[in-house]
Amino acid sequence: MILDIQENVPLAPMTTFKIGGPARYFVVAKSEADIREALDWAKERKLRHIIWAGGSNVLVPDEGIEALVMCIENQDLSFFRNTLEADAGCNLLSLIRTASEKGLGGWEKLAGIPGTLGGAVRGNAGAFGPEIKDFAQKVRAFNTGTGDIQEFDNADCEFAYRNSFFKRNPEWIVMRALVELENVDPKDSAGLISRTIAEREKRHIQNVRAAGSFFVNPVVSKEIQAMFEKEKGLHSREGRVPAGWLIEKVGMKGARVGDAVASEQHPNYIKNDGKATAKDVLTLARQIKDAVKEKFGVELKEEAVVL
Repeated sequence: MILDIQENVPLAPMTTFKIGGPARYFVVAKSEADIREALDWAKERKLRHIIWAGGSNVLVPDEGIEALVMCIENQDLSFFRNTLEADAGCNLLSLIRTASEKGLGGWEKLAGIPGTLGGAVRGNAGAFGPEIKDFAQKVRAFNTGTGDIQEFDNADCEFAYRNSFFKRNPEWIVMRALVELENVDPKDSAGLISRTIAEREKRHIQNVRAAGSFFVNPVVSKEIQAMFEKEKGLHSREGRVPAGWLIEKVGMKGARVGDAVASEQHPNYIKNDGKATAKDVLTLARQIKDAVKEKFGVELKEEAVVL
């Protein structure tokens, strides 16, 4: 065994929520070989495994996780003409900034989305219109069940709103992605990145202890779409309205359970306002879902991964 598999490693400090107990076992994997070795180790002990990336968009249970948590930290990247090929462990914002410096962009409006490239591909991350599906041309993935490596074209990834083939089939781990970008002026691109992050800070709040948007924006009836469009003067995309708007309409903005709070600035952010527990978060989330269901008949679904 070459890998350094640690025991009882606290996970809360590794999450943006700062919530949750320890991993029974924890290992850093920096290559496909590392992942294969770690999976073999877990299988020998009949342990489940959990893939860990940037620690955003996830809620860890208070009692911790009886599993092998594999932190993916592969971070190689390369450019060729107008394409960037990068490992799944690369930070998304860092990639956007590095590409910008080289005069490649088009995806600047994804700047500020927390997490890694692999996580962005898995959840088809998006903001202000663009989504990762608009740029990812090929994805290299590893099947934890069979040990096979496969290359997926864009269509094979079956991207959908905050979803993908990989999210629906968690036995596949995203290892690497090739994104196609366009030629841009580095100065203009840097300016757009800065403006995008500033807009995110104004709308979505940054640097708080939260998992990002807790619920997916739901598809709703024509009547609710019309209500939203009239009130906000915005167009409903794909029949969806913001979950935060629905939460505010049912009076749950600022709602609190223990130290878990539906943010006053963006109520679809459930934030840790002190010493919130996973139980606090889940109780508040259930109260929000029940209130929205009762008033609008809409079932909110979690975007955050509840382990």
